[in-house]
Amino acid sequence: MFTILLDSSNRELAVGLSKDGCVLKSIIYEAWQAQSEYMIPELDKLLKEFEVKKEDIKDVVVSNGPGSYTGVRIAVTIAKVMACVLDIPLYHVSSLQILKCDKKPSICLINARSNRSYIGVYENDKCLLNDQIMENDDVLKFINDHPNYVVCGDTSYLGIEGYKSNVIVEMNSLLCFLKPIENSYALRPLYLKD
Repeated sequence: MFTILLDSSNRELAVGLSKDGCVLKSIIYEAWQAQSEYMIPELDKLLKEFEVKKEDIKDVVVSNGPGSYTGVRIAVTIAKVMACVLDIPLYHVSSLQILKCDKKPSICLINARSNRSYIGVYENDKCLLNDQIMENDDVLKFINDHPNYVVCGDTSYLGIEGYKSNVIVEMNSLLCFLKPIENSYALRPLYLKD
């Protein structure tokens, strides 16, 4: 049985397929402001490549934010539709948590614009700092105060280099810690901005 994995919360589009806990393939590339055009065609190609029928799909996992307002809604909408139409479990995970580095405390960042960042701190499946928005000066101080933590994500906007994970592999590895959403219709994107 197959699992669909989706993320469009930031600049990249990420679509993945796993079977029995192993990622078969992930498609990840920058598609800033074009995720809505490419996510369904990429998913369709992936399903055709592995000859996956709708009855072979057992669940879907999606990152539900924080991140780009429109980007987060794209993957969440597709995941909700799949879960409802196929009557399969839907799981969600933080778009910051999937940026983490395995087995090391990770400061996960996404550019929130206006001199701010979305920040969450994770180690394995544990959240050490809940997802929030922080001024970039405070983010840089936090990084400086935690020299043993790995900084993760596209952090070029801060003038530093961040660790880049394969978000599909991370989503898949977290699946065993997630609980399905009781009502797929009720999943809402996490924006954090006012």
